[in-house]
Amino acid sequence: MPRPKRQKTSDTAMDSNGTSTSHPWADLPTQLGDALNKANKAAENDGQLSAFTTSNAIDAPATFGIIGAGSDNAVLVTVTNGKADIKAGKAGKALFTLSALPEQWQEFFKQTPVAPYQSYWGVRRLLDRMRKEALADGVDEQMFGMNIKQEGISVAGDQDAFAHWTHVWRRVLELLHDAYAGETPVDDQADPEEDCIVGRYAYVNAGPLWGKCKIFYEQSGEGSQDIVFLHTAGSDSRQYHGVMNDPRAREKLRMTAFDLPAHGRSFPYEGYHPGNHTNTEDAYVGCIAAFVKKLGLDKPIICGASMAGQISLACAVRAEEVGCSGTIPLQGSDYLTMDRQWYDRSPYVNQSLFNPEWIYGMMSPTAPLANRQLIWHLYSAQAYGIFHGDLDMYFGGWDGRDRMKNIDTKKCPVYMLTGEYDWSNTPAMSQATCDKIPGGKHQAMKGLGHFPATENPKVFVGYLLEAVEHIQKAGA
Repeated sequence: MPRPKRQKTSDTAMDSNGTSTSHPWADLPTQLGDALNKANKAAENDGQLSAFTTSNAIDAPATFGIIGAGSDNAVLVTVTNGKADIKAGKAGKALFTLSALPEQWQEFFKQTPVAPYQSYWGVRRLLDRMRKEALADGVDEQMFGMNIKQEGISVAGDQDAFAHWTHVWRRVLELLHDAYAGETPVDDQADPEEDCIVGRYAYVNAGPLWGKCKIFYEQSGEGSQDIVFLHTAGSDSRQYHGVMNDPRAREKLRMTAFDLPAHGRSFPYEGYHPGNHTNTEDAYVGCIAAFVKKLGLDKPIICGASMAGQISLACAVRAEEVGCSGTIPLQGSDYLTMDRQWYDRSPYVNQSLFNPEWIYGMMSPTAPLANRQLIWHLYSAQAYGIFHGDLDMYFGGWDGRDRMKNIDTKKCPVYMLTGEYDWSNTPAMSQATCDKIPGGKHQAMKGLGHFPATENPKVFVGYLLEAVEHIQKAGA
């Protein structure tokens, strides 16, 4: 969550950290009022929270807190086997505390939060980005860390406990939100009646890093335009099932999606050991080119999100090598970096819980719950170290900053799409990249986040077909 603009008034008291002590959200338990008891009651009967907390491995109570920055008055959550008890108390009793500015909590607790206030993880991502910017400006990291605390964006206390309980504190925040503001209205989605996707395997020589691989792929559609969908880091191509079953897409497109080597339903590659996976631009582009050639696809459009959004830009740079006629990068930019953390590849943290929680808040809160749960499931299901290895490319491994100007959009048109709820790769970041591409196009997508094709296929397909039409006309 970024810091909202705040106007000082003469009767507003400020503490030593610059926090407005008179702001109603400075004292979180008081502001939530009866919603605390309501949330605690909901927690007793919440199936998801019960599933997260029911384990004989929880052999001692664990307490965490949620506070307004600078306040000692906390919402305390005590986790025991099968239960999470929510009440008011003092922050000093917590293993760790989640802190944000009063203005930020106020935005979070609106019935439909605007981006990026839908998730506390936005705070953590912003913190990392701010630290990077500070270091680039020559600011001492420790001093800037103090500035971050003054801004109210911090997790104080036991950081390992914070990682251990990500799934619980996220769900508790949702229950508190719904108890106070009411559930966020979500978009309707029709129940599917049939599935039109056919899956197969193919052996593909994916180049020197991954070698010969048995790759799983799926296809659907009767249209005239080939398009290849690429999944995000640490996931697989089930993300595109909603799109590949959409009748509008099936009419106009011949759709193919595949799981990268060692991802999802694809087999491990030569030289693979659990935990040693890595990804590079050359490996990824080489795999796509080999896959396109193996299947004999006819000048396909390449479309992928996040890590695959970046590689879609790389494919535009290397269009002749890949054999593509255009690219649709989703949630992509020419460069992205952050301080790497290892909770996604740690012997001390359950990655099947941590990894899906890390990305869950990048989605739109208005997306159908079943679709958000699918994303959670896909990230929980991948093998050890796959997500972390993919991020080797996503964070710093891909650098197209000096190459965007070289894309020939007459031969390979580029139409970028970015969901507004994504705090990892914002629409502004994608637009800045697009501005470097001669003839490039970019559009922000309303009501979508980091996984637009999965979150709300009905909405996304409209944007997708508009992008396809542009590419077909521009490349004609």
